Amino acid sequence: MNKYSVHIHGWLLLLPAAALLALFTHFPAVATLYHSFFSNPRKGREAAWVGLENYRVMIDDPVFWQSFANNLWFALGTIPLSIALALLMAVWVNGRIAGKAFLRIAFFTPTVLPMIAVANIWLFFYTPQYGLLEQLTSLAGLPSHNWLGSRDTALACLVVVTIWKEAGFFMIFYLAALQGMSPNLAEAAAIEGAGRWYFFRRVTFPLLMPTTLFVLVNAVINSFRLVDHIVVMTRGGPDNVTSLLLYYIYDVGFKFWDLAYASALTMVLLALLGLLAIGQFVFLDKRTHYQ
Repeated sequence: MNKYSVHIHGWLLLLPAAALLALFTHFPAVATLYHSFFSNPRKGREAAWVGLENYRVMIDDPVFWQSFANNLWFALGTIPLSIALALLMAVWVNGRIAGKAFLRIAFFTPTVLPMIAVANIWLFFYTPQYGLLEQLTSLAGLPSHNWLGSRDTALACLVVVTIWKEAGFFMIFYLAALQGMSPNLAEAAAIEGAGRWYFFRRVTFPLLMPTTLFVLVNAVINSFRLVDHIVVMTRGGPDNVTSLLLYYIYDVGFKFWDLAYASALTMVLLALLGLLAIGQFVFLDKRTHYQ
């Protein structure tokens, strides 16, 4: 087999995956960018070229800026806490403890539950007067509170649900990375008299940086693509305090049928996620150590 046959064989193996990627990722992105420069088509009126008009409307849209700010706060609340909790759980169940197989299953179970089922479970927990959280707070003598109906607590409630749902998923990656480390490192550190915290800070955590980078990218993407929980639990309320960017895009596109403006919003979200991903790789590259 000559080198040309090898190249042709390789491209043929790559072709199905490349075709699916182009059909369901690249083409929709290009089509969305194209439609963002047109007006919204109506019955009896075709879409017309409007240039950057949709983006100008976005600048003057207060709901967009509120959704953007909500999403930033949501990301700041979910990303560090879910990653830290995942790492803590992975280190715990990787040690020599009784019942660690049960703990692993318990930590991972929220991940395999459907998003809608999770939202309904937590909707029951947050129900005023009758929910589980209300029952616990009443035992402590605290007054009843509408957790999802209050501007002060609605977004925080979504943050708690997201952390509970994602920490077990991220734990699996950390657990796999911990189990892939050589036990000789811990033995050498013990011989040298290094404590467990010093060994974790100087050896374990630096070696986990490739996994942390992967988990961080996924956590950032997940924090900007939440829709299911919002639809079931709050529908963006109260007063748009839980409206995140992707939910606002869903609202504009499928409730108000303004597909052109939804396309512009989608391009802003894609650009934001792209910049965040590039920034993570650039700033964390020097801190990432590969075995």
